[in-house]
Amino acid sequence: MNKLLALLALSLFALPAAAAEPSIYPDWPHTTLAINAAKGVHRFSVDIADTPERQEQGLMRVRFMSADQGMTFPLEPPRTMTMWMKNTVMALDMLFIDAKGRIACIRANAVPMSEALISCPQAVRAVLELNAGEAARRGIRTGDTVVHSLFKP
Repeated sequence: MNKLLALLALSLFALPAAAAEPSIYPDWPHTTLAINAAKGVHRFSVDIADTPERQEQGLMRVRFMSADQGMTFPLEPPRTMTMWMKNTVMALDMLFIDAKGRIACIRANAVPMSEALISCPQAVRAVLELNAGEAARRGIRTGDTVVHSLFKP
């Protein structure tokens, strides 16, 4: 019984470390960024889909992301970007961000597994994917600014 209690206690201490995992794909580039919104500054730990292969994979088949995690798809040069949810099992919010770091469009609650095209009519420097509903929960809106070295204010 004491061994069982010790294992249970050890597992409880281990849970926060696992939940705090900063990267979805440990071998991908990783960064943090901040979004300045009316309700405050919101920080996210994001993996960077920096190659065509990584952009094609994105969050496909990922089953869980913490509220502070996400993935960014940088575009150089800025251009119109079209996304989809093929093989993506979690609903997502997609934030389309222009070259100055301003959120140009938010496509909230993208439907899992859908092949419908999702885009913003404006040229963007990056797309940020977050858990569905995260933008609304945090009060993040079109026009808010993203602070990261990708963007030149």
